[in-house]
Parts: sequence; C-alpha cells; structure tokens
Amino acid sequence: MSSYVQSGYPSTDHHASSSSPLPMLRRWRPFLRPNGTLRIGIFFTAFILSKLADPSETLLVDPKLASLLPTPTPTPVLEGPSPPSPSASPGIRDVVAPTRGFFSRDYSLGLGWNNMRYIIEAALLEAELLNRTLVLPSFVYARACEYNISVCADYAPMVNKGDVIGWDEWRELPLEQQMAFRIPISLMVNITHLRSRQPVITVSEYLRLHGQSPESESTSGFWPRESYHTHPNVFETDKTKMPSLFVIENHWYDPAGTNRVDYIPEAMKRRGNLERDPGPDNYDGGAEYWPSLEPTEISSRLAAALPEDHFVLDWNAAKNVLTSSDLGEVAGLDDDGIVEELLNAHGWEVLHTFQSAKGMDFAKTVVNHLTEVAPRSSIRGFRDDYYDVDADVVVLAGETHLYRKPGSLRFTGALARNRYANTVVHSLIPPQKVFDLAEVLASRMRLLTEDRLWMGAHMRRGDFIRLGWATEMDPEAHVQRVKERLLAGRSILADMYGRGGHLTTYDLDGAKPDLEQATLPPPRAEDPFFVATDERDPDARRKIAAAGALFMSDLITMDDRREFGWPLMITDVLALVEQQLLAHSAFFYGHGMSSLAGVITNLRAARGADPRTMLLD
Repeated sequence: MSSYVQSGYPSTDHHASSSSPLPMLRRWRPFLRPNGTLRIGIFFTAFILSKLADPSETLLVDPKLASLLPTPTPTPVLEGPSPPSPSASPGIRDVVAPTRGFFSRDYSLGLGWNNMRYIIEAALLEAELLNRTLVLPSFVYARACEYNISVCADYAPMVNKGDVIGWDEWRELPLEQQMAFRIPISLMVNITHLRSRQPVITVSEYLRLHGQSPESESTSGFWPRESYHTHPNVFETDKTKMPSLFVIENHWYDPAGTNRVDYIPEAMKRRGNLERDPGPDNYDGGAEYWPSLEPTEISSRLAAALPEDHFVLDWNAAKNVLTSSDLGEVAGLDDDGIVEELLNAHGWEVLHTFQSAKGMDFAKTVVNHLTEVAPRSSIRGFRDDYYDVDADVVVLAGETHLYRKPGSLRFTGALARNRYANTVVHSLIPPQKVFDLAEVLASRMRLLTEDRLWMGAHMRRGDFIRLGWATEMDPEAHVQRVKERLLAGRSILADMYGRGGHLTTYDLDGAKPDLEQATLPPPRAEDPFFVATDERDPDARRKIAAAGALFMSDLITMDDRREFGWPLMITDVLALVEQQLLAHSAFFYGHGMSSLAGVITNLRAARGADPRTMLLD
C-alpha cells in the first residue's frame, strides 16, 4: 500500500461536536434583547410549536393563526456515538467489496447546493473511472429558513457558516445571514437510488466501517488526512493495519498547458507512441508524458489559432485552419472522419464536452454537445494516472469545478460524454417526495391557466445583487425583463402549437418529446407565470407579483407542508421542488451564470423539452 502523501491543508479537523446550535442561540441573546417584537415573535413561535408537538395539551390559539404555522414532526435524532458493530455493516461491505477502495474529495460545503451538486457529479465520474466507492459527506449546509431561523433551528442544528467551514466570507453580514442549518444529505439526494447505479457511501458510513463515531465527521467537508486513518476496517483481521491514503494534489489535476480527460484510448496511445505512463508518485505536471513530436506546418497553424490562455480549439476553427492551408485543395474536408485523420496525423486529437451557457461554465448544462481538438501532448488521462494507485483511500485535494466543464474534465469519446450526461440527469436525483409535490404544483399552475401551457422563470437576486451579477438591480426592471423573454417564449409556443408539433429534443439518452408543448394551447398574455426567486424583501416581491408573477407561497398549501414534512421549511429543499416544478413549465427563462438555472435546463432536457423552449442569458 502506498504511504501517506501530505497536503498543504491544515491538519486540524473540524468536528461535528463543535457545531451544536446552543452556543449559536446564546450569541443571539444580545440581538434579541433590544428587539422586543422579534423576541416576542420567536418565543411565541416556540410556544406554539411546543404545543403542536404535544397533542395532550389544548392549543389555545386562533385557528387561522395556527393554520399559518408549519406542522412540526419530531426532531430527527442524529446518529449517536455508539461503538460501531461489524454485524451492522455487511450492506456497506457489499457495496465496497467489488471496488478497489474508496475515493473522496475535499468537498466545499460552504458553497450553495447546486455548486455542491456539480462537485458530486464530477466525483461520481472520477470514482467510476478509478473503480472506487465514492464517499459523500453525510450532511450539507442549508442557507436559509422560510420562517424565523429559530423555527428551523428546532428541527436541524443551526451553525455559524464561518465557524464550521473556516471561511470569512460571511463575517461582515448580519448575524442571521451568517447562519446555516446542517441537514442530512439524504434530504437533497436519493441515496438509495444513487447507490443502485454506482457504489456510494457517506462519510458517517465510512467512519462506522472503520470503528469510529459518525460524530467525528469533518464539519468543513475537508477529508482529514490523519484522523480518518487511525482505525482499521472493522472487518480487517490485522488490527494493526490502518487504511492507507493517497492524495491527488490539486496542482497535479490540470496544470497550465494540459487538458485533463477521462482516459486515453489505446488507439490514441499507439498514434502518439505512448509506451508508459509517468505514474502519479512523481507527476507534478512537468514530467514528460508523450514522446516529443516534430512540429509541422499544420500543427503550428493550429497552435497559433488557440485562444489566449486556452489549450483546446473549437472543431470548426480547426477545420478552418485546415481549409486555409494547402490541404484546403484536398477533396474530402467536408467529411469529419477525414478531418479527424488529418488532425491525428499532425499530433492533434478530438475531445468531447458540452457547450457553455453564454460562453461561461457556471451553469454546467449537459444538453448541448461540443467537439474540440487539442494537441496530443497536452492530454492527461485521469484513469491512466491514478487507477493503479495502491491505497485504500484516494482523495482529490481542493476544488476543481470552478471555470471547468461539466465533470471537471473532457472526454476522449462521445459515448463516454453521453454516459456522463445520463448520470447527471438520471442518477443524482432528489427524494421521490420532491417529484410528487412538483407534480401537484404543476397541476395547480395548469388550473390557473385554464388548461393552457404555462411559463416560468428564475430570478436570481440575493447574492447576485450583492455581487453585481443580476441582470437588473431594480426588481421592477428585472421582472419586466423576464416578461419580455416570456413574451418571446409565448410566440414560440404559439408557433409550435399552430404547426401541430414537429418537436425535437436535446441529444440526451432516453429523451422523448414532451407532447404537451404542441397539443395544449399556448398561454395568453394575461396568464400568470411562475417565478422562483431568492428575493425576500416584501416590497420587491410585491412589485414582482404585480407584474403577474406567482411564487411558491401562492401555490403551496398547509396540507402540502404537512405531507412533505419539516424539511420544506428549509429554502434549499424548497428550491429542489421549485426546480422540478420549472421542469414542467412549457417555456423557461433563467440567468446564464446561475447554477440553479443550469440544473433546471438539464431537468427539462431529460423530460423531453424542445430546445426552443429554454433561454439562458
């Protein structure tokens, strides 16, 4: 087994035990004392919830007021520190046994859920390439509560994000905005479904499997290099054998001038005379990977055409280089197969990925295919570098999703790219109750539009206002922009309806046209439209609603909340329902820099939405 590889991360572990909500509530006392109204509201809410939780006591409250409060369910009991038993773990052993060990990441739990989702999507791919069991964090941090934060704190531990993550990003914000709620990852992901498609366990399960308490899970998402490797596997007969660790250092991932791909096919290795891989132990991005190749006029022209600070070239741009060269007189450049052969002959290879939204890789949609070419000498295979690592646990250090394509790498084959897209839309899905509630809400939208198609949008405000990324700062101007985009969408739907169909889908495995787009009447100009937004200012929301927008609060009922349960008070969980609801809309408009809009686009593509019915700008 490989010995430990130390990283540049601090060795101090953040433990879950430090994130108790009680110290956080004490910090609120100075804030509550001078705010009598808020204090009374919090204590009154706590009183109501305590009565609702005890049916043996009479609830002396106006029924109308009581109907506005969420119906609580018992507070979930976190897994305790009782000693793990080998007899309780055979299921996890069966998951892990067919694989080469474990793979995990330094998860960025301080990011919002959809960015976390992108990291998990890539981790699923990386674990599969290495034939390892992926280890996911047992919990994530939800950013806000639909009610006063003390209400959600009765159901999920409330923590200070800066304290548990170790970031100072939120320190200057009001104290309420520094808080988050620690919720089980199973509230965001259907773990059972995911595990049926790929070997996956959580950190708490990994810890139990190694004789440790789940309470010792890192609160930051960082994989502790020492404490997670101090106990043997409970099934290990040699009790002196601790799980070995290999860390893929962050700067090894794709150093400047390289292109990280899933793996290098044998045919490509033969073309480039790649006799042996450098191996990860001494690979820092500077080692010779491919034998040197004498440049040709064509390869030099292609290299000159590369955009500044980019190491891949668009397929059409590469064809233009060939056409403008002496080869332009050679017949057959209209045949992509011949073009690829010429590129290969001059030391370049074809790579596959996904188109960006508005030229940026924030939304990470997997619905539009993109073909690129790159110098063979720049290509580094993830499987080639790290499959043969002889360690129980392999960890990818640091962050890799920012400014990178979906999956954090490119693919050497179109089939592998398509398979990854299938993983994104069909493997990493929310719990079934999210789908069920979205279906109910979609039927209510249909009812409000008298069985006509309805449209929806995502208005990212909140932190986008703070960062200056919102398309419009003023809420009235913003909703007017939305209405203009939806007006164009209405014209598209009317044209599709008038032509009687002719629907298309994105090139996504299993996608079948959503026939409602062509069989139901288009929306009328006066029809309401649905808006998902993080805008919380009451005045701004009134202005958006005055333009004809409906919010989740307009559609959801108290019965819905009771049936779904307490997690619906958490805005991140509510956002999952909003995403699924907007997947049902006949036309969708969102922000090209928003991860939430990107996820909705992927969901709609999987449902068979026509590409004409989505717009990100």
